[in-house]
Amino acid sequence: MGPLLTTVGAVAATGVAGLAYSAVVEPRLFTLRRFTVPVLAAGSAPLKVLHLSDTHMTPNQRVKQRWIRGLADLDPDLVVNTGDNLSHVDAVPSVLRAYGDLLDLPGVFVFGSNDYFSPQRKNPVQYLRGGTGVASSGAWMREPNLPFEEMRAAFTERGWTDLTNRHADVAVDDRRLAFVGVDDPHLDFDELDDVPADRSADLAIGVAHAPYLRVLDRWNSLGYPLLLAGHTHGGQLRIPFKGAIVTNCDLDPARARGLHQHAVDGHDPSWMHVSAGLGSSPVTPVRFACRPEAALLTLTAVDSPGSP
Repeated sequence: MGPLLTTVGAVAATGVAGLAYSAVVEPRLFTLRRFTVPVLAAGSAPLKVLHLSDTHMTPNQRVKQRWIRGLADLDPDLVVNTGDNLSHVDAVPSVLRAYGDLLDLPGVFVFGSNDYFSPQRKNPVQYLRGGTGVASSGAWMREPNLPFEEMRAAFTERGWTDLTNRHADVAVDDRRLAFVGVDDPHLDFDELDDVPADRSADLAIGVAHAPYLRVLDRWNSLGYPLLLAGHTHGGQLRIPFKGAIVTNCDLDPARARGLHQHAVDGHDPSWMHVSAGLGSSPVTPVRFACRPEAALLTLTAVDSPGSP
């Protein structure tokens, strides 16, 4: 075998190995990411927030269900779920089993597109060029076919608060948290208002599925110190030492996952956490250099040691 054929064979073998890893191995390498966010009033005790997103559950994903169920051992004070729980019409019981004891804790939620619509094949080239991967004819112009109302009823019956285009207060121990939420901006379902953040609360938090700039800008300008979102899958396919290529929205790839700040001119920055999520669509079940994740955010006082 000549040198050229040897090189071509090695490249092909590497490509096959990489594809196998991204399709079979990494999607099951669940990880917990931890962040400290100095966002509470001076002198406040810490508050532990578990951020879940983009579970994309199907009934047969037993490993994922067991891993998520074990997150209750972290003993968080609050659970924030930023949507895309479903990827199958029969997945609601699996979602509820996975969340388990977490549903008995104070929690809030919004929905994403894959809580309403079952996955459909999309154009991967358009996606990687920065588009949504949705046909211009409009893949969302159809009736919702996933049991989102069943899931909403199950969440609220257990005590989680629905933030779909609404404001709500949630008590966590002796603290009052003021939330604003929107329905999925990726579907243009969001209904933004001009109500300022409640500064009399212990903390005001904005919650959305997709971190579109129109939502982040509005909430930052209204004074929300903490913003939480998902949707991006962290880029899903990341280039080592570079990061995400796309975000599937208008957020810049550098902030496709993790803890960052967001500000518009003339306003103090808000802390923003974007979850890379726990799953992916069954029609694109791959991840590379972007392990599926949940995040534990420890909110601390602005005057705590190490705060900027």
